[in-house]
Amino acid sequence: MLFRDVAEGIHRLEIAHTNTYFVETGDQLLVVDAGLPAAWPHLLLAVHDLGYSPARVEGLLLTHGHFDHVGTAARMHREWGTPVYVHPGDRELAAHPYSYRPQTNRFSFVALHPGGLLPLGRMLVAGAATVGGIADTEPLESRADVPGSPWIIETPGHTDGHVALHFAARDAVIVGDALVTFDPYTGGIGPRVVAPAATADVDTAVASLDRLVDTEAKHVLPGHGPGWSLGVRSAVAQARRAAGAA
Repeated sequence: MLFRDVAEGIHRLEIAHTNTYFVETGDQLLVVDAGLPAAWPHLLLAVHDLGYSPARVEGLLLTHGHFDHVGTAARMHREWGTPVYVHPGDRELAAHPYSYRPQTNRFSFVALHPGGLLPLGRMLVAGAATVGGIADTEPLESRADVPGSPWIIETPGHTDGHVALHFAARDAVIVGDALVTFDPYTGGIGPRVVAPAATADVDTAVASLDRLVDTEAKHVLPGHGPGWSLGVRSAVAQARRAAGAA
């Protein structure tokens, strides 16, 4: 489903509980996160529905290198010629999107949290187990060198090179999996840090929430779940409470 204007000029495509964002930048379009393989035809349709063509997609920015965020990246780069940007800390992960070790074994975790079975099943149907990585990437470090010029906020914990992208003029921050409003691993709803079955270091992820607060953004746009437009401070406060109760 395509949700238009979740913030000014920013649109959200959700396929299998996983979000891709489209940011309008004048006569061009910026894509943030690449979803799962099954998102491809929907991504193409969304680009056209928004009034653009693949030739006008100026870049793909990855908040991190997990399989559910790079699922169409290689195809977009190959077929559209779109440059792909990722933080150097996640460059190898983007190239090998299953080569990470979460804090907790994911299989035993899911067995103990059956609320994750249905959403994870939907992600598997959407190609979660068949993602090819992308090695031909550009560094996502300096906003001066990145399409759309978002402020790049390093938010390690979920992965080593995880970043959030602050579009200050739109009062919005795309947070990837630094904070989500739906956790596919538990079925949990509301702002929270992703379960340790998919996070490298939960304590570090919680500490990184302070960097999101610094944006003072109204609109918080996560990698999973709907956007949160009650301000980043309230989202982070709820995520901290959820982490304390876990």
